[in-house]
Amino acid sequence: MERFYNAPGDVVDEILRTTAATAPLRIAEPDSGLRILIRRDWDRTEQGRRQVAVLSGGGAGHEPAHAGYIGEGMLTGAISGSLFASPSVEAVLAAIREVCGDAGCLLVVKNYTGDRLNFGLAAERARSEGLNVAMVIVADDIAIENAPQPRGIAGTVLVHKLAGYLASQETPLDAIRERTEALCRRMGSLGMALSAAAQPGQPAADRSPELGLGIHNETGTRQVDPKSADEAMSLVLDPLRNALSDRKLTGPWIAMLNDLGSCSTQEMGVLAASLLRQLGVEQVAHLIGPAPLMTSLDMHGFSLTLLPADDDTVTALSAPTTAPGWPGLRATQRPPHFSPDTRQDHEALADDAPQDADTVATLERIIDTLRQAREELDALDARSGDGDAGASMQSGADSIARALEAKRLNTAALPLLFAGVGQLLSRDMGGSSGVLLSILFTAAAGSLDRRGKLDEALAAGVEKMQAYGGARPGDRTMLDALIPAIESLQRGESLTQAAQAARDGAQATASLTRANAGRSAYVPESALKGVVDPGAEAVARVFEALSHSAS
Repeated sequence: MERFYNAPGDVVDEILRTTAATAPLRIAEPDSGLRILIRRDWDRTEQGRRQVAVLSGGGAGHEPAHAGYIGEGMLTGAISGSLFASPSVEAVLAAIREVCGDAGCLLVVKNYTGDRLNFGLAAERARSEGLNVAMVIVADDIAIENAPQPRGIAGTVLVHKLAGYLASQETPLDAIRERTEALCRRMGSLGMALSAAAQPGQPAADRSPELGLGIHNETGTRQVDPKSADEAMSLVLDPLRNALSDRKLTGPWIAMLNDLGSCSTQEMGVLAASLLRQLGVEQVAHLIGPAPLMTSLDMHGFSLTLLPADDDTVTALSAPTTAPGWPGLRATQRPPHFSPDTRQDHEALADDAPQDADTVATLERIIDTLRQAREELDALDARSGDGDAGASMQSGADSIARALEAKRLNTAALPLLFAGVGQLLSRDMGGSSGVLLSILFTAAAGSLDRRGKLDEALAAGVEKMQAYGGARPGDRTMLDALIPAIESLQRGESLTQAAQAARDGAQATASLTRANAGRSAYVPESALKGVVDPGAEAVARVFEALSHSAS
């Protein structure tokens, strides 16, 4: 099983039933064989007498389009076909009959042959019944130069919003049609995908990244090979701007960034940053998305729509709607900056800090030990975590090394040394280990100021680590090596004996198959058997380096 489907033929009906169950909608009787959703509060003899009804639809697979845009201030209803297939004439006509009152009905149709024919014939039959029906065809795709019939893609959603807003203002049908047709002439869209969509029950087509592909898995206008999100955005943005420039259209723009199905939130965020950077914040007056608006099943791609940001359009797109799929229109701005206050109450790092040669040599030995241990610690961590324990330890060691080289770490006074190490680790090491070790050294520094005994200071630091981190001995953490070593020092034993205690504690973690803290707590016991905890191993190696320095 590669995707969470039941029977491929049931996908559309299951989606529509869920949509109807979670929104104020009415749904056509299943026995009718028609897939129609209508606003629950809509009455053609009441609202339909004053307001134009707005219908749209087409093939399924573009969720949240079209059913996600049903709501006050947007669509009155939606008609769905099968995946990537237009609904029937009978379905469209039934929807028109359900919603069309004296004010009339507008059909918003994407420029695909099946949609034009089925919606068009339904409109003609409705007119023959005396219903006032108009149709606007959206053709916003600029992928094919000089195409006689440009496709309708994500820009259709903007037409839904404008038409719904105008209808809510009780604008006459002909005026709504004129305004929406004008909008269609003033916008353009273009998409790119790294991989094609996969129909339920079928494998995805093996295709190279393409520019200008359609939302029904149609082949793109050309293959591309972007090496970064910036390059991908440039490949879409440049021809889109050129096409709109040829129509004498200029910014500032309303930009709509659409996820075609399987881009992650992070990918879409990076693409949005690329858009703002390349087009300029001043030229992107408003942003819609990034969000899935007109998808293509699980296509791994995005589309961009640009529309000049005139006041009337901004008002319409900013107006409230109850449609659950509409993400809203947001004004963009260049954010003001502030300077973070990173002052310390007792600054432990200072230029030309006093130096002790023996202490510096000991620290350099520890730094070298952690650098050499990186790969082994990462390998241990990969067995029970995310494989970066060695990298994290090295980043902390490298930070201390830079401070030593710059002579900003006071190695002549142990309280200031510990405080400085604590500051460096909290700033540069990252991850929970960095914070925990920073707590250890910071608390130990404070204890040294008060008591002056190293073993008691380290014990005080461990106590704070346990208080904030929640780990205890036996939980498969660095504490399993650290606590035995400190207890050895508290008994008056040598550094060599403390190092052995740390080594014994680290080795004991290999027999602990149940972790109660750290990333190991989230992996099965079988993955921990025989594996030394990387944090405990790092502590053991540090104490061994200390014992070698003392001998």
